[in-house]
Order: sequence, then structure tokens, then C-alpha cells
Amino acid sequence: MHIDRRSADNTGIVLIDYVTGFANVFTSQTVSENVNGAVGLAKAALGYEVPLVVTLGPAQDPRGPLYPELSALLGEHPVVHRGGSFDAFDHPGFEAAVAAMDRKHLVLAGLMTEGCIVHTALGALRRDYEVSLVIDATAGETPAIHDAAVTRLVQLGVTPTSWLSLASEFQRTYDDEKSVGVYYDLLALKPGMNKNLHALQSAVALGQPG
Repeated sequence: MHIDRRSADNTGIVLIDYVTGFANVFTSQTVSENVNGAVGLAKAALGYEVPLVVTLGPAQDPRGPLYPELSALLGEHPVVHRGGSFDAFDHPGFEAAVAAMDRKHLVLAGLMTEGCIVHTALGALRRDYEVSLVIDATAGETPAIHDAAVTRLVQLGVTPTSWLSLASEFQRTYDDEKSVGVYYDLLALKPGMNKNLHALQSAVALGQPG
């Protein structure tokens, strides 16, 4: 079986409905964990120059705007505003934006797992995309509901991953000095990794050819 390594040449990232109004709805992870996952995934997309589509509901969505932390990171990056369909592919502007990335692998993350995430993932599978779901950047109403949606998608061929695992697939090796700074910046978002970051960088330096 041939397994493609995810890279900027074959992968596009899709961020779905990271609006502030969902913060009091999902409980499968904390708000801070969800925000951190969204920011980590967006940073990976920007740092590794992976095509990125960001989509929300209507432009004047009463559920609120994009997470401020994510909005600050994305700056003027375009946002695809949609109507009421759970499957974002039902919106022509979204489908066109994804097609314009010209990538066979789609990496999805956002809110809510049991709603727009599961149905947009199904829409991608029906269009013959290979789909990965970033579990630690995606949340549902309860852990059980979230897990049920993820299980359904995995049974249909969606690959679960984490945002840092995806970034390590993009990076591939600490020896790639052109982009390892991006990876170190991402590690700094993980409290456990951050406190050991200096030791890690020292170990990598010791392994470099003299």
C-alpha cells in the first residue's frame, strides 16, 4: 500500500466555524485547548505554506466573530462566508475555494464535530478527496457525541491526527534548517514541550555534522 506523506505540495487545510459563540456549547475539550489547536494548525499552514481555506457562517453571524487569537494570526486572509448548510461543500464559494487549492489531501478541523465537521468531511469524501481530521483542534457538544462522529468518519476512511503530528509530517526532520524554526515555534505552543525546548534544541545541535 502506498501512503503519501502529507506535504505543502499535496495537502490543503480547511478551518471550519471557529466562532466565539460556540465556546459555551462544546465540552469535548476546553475552550483554551480548542483555541490553541486552531492557532497551532493555522500557524502550521502559514509556516509551511500549505494552502488554507477558512470558512464561517454569514458575514453578520449572531454567534459571533472568528476567535480573536485566530483572527490576529490570519490577518487579511480571506474568509468564505456560508449560509445554513451543514456540509460546507453545499456553498459554491466554498467548493470553489477548496478546488482552487488543487490538493488531493484535505485536513479539516473546527466546530462542531457532529454538525458541520462530519458533514463537510462526508462531502469531501464524496468528491474523492483524502481526508484527515485534526482531533485536538475539533470539538463537539459532549465527549460521547464528538467520539461518535469521529468513529463514523474513521470507519469511512478519514484519518485522525493532531496538529503537531501533522506539522511533524510537514517538517519530517529537525535537520531541515530552512523550516525547523517553524516547528520550534509550534512546539512552544505546547506547555510540556515548551519547557523542554532548549534541551531539545541542544540535542538537535549535538546531532548535527561537525
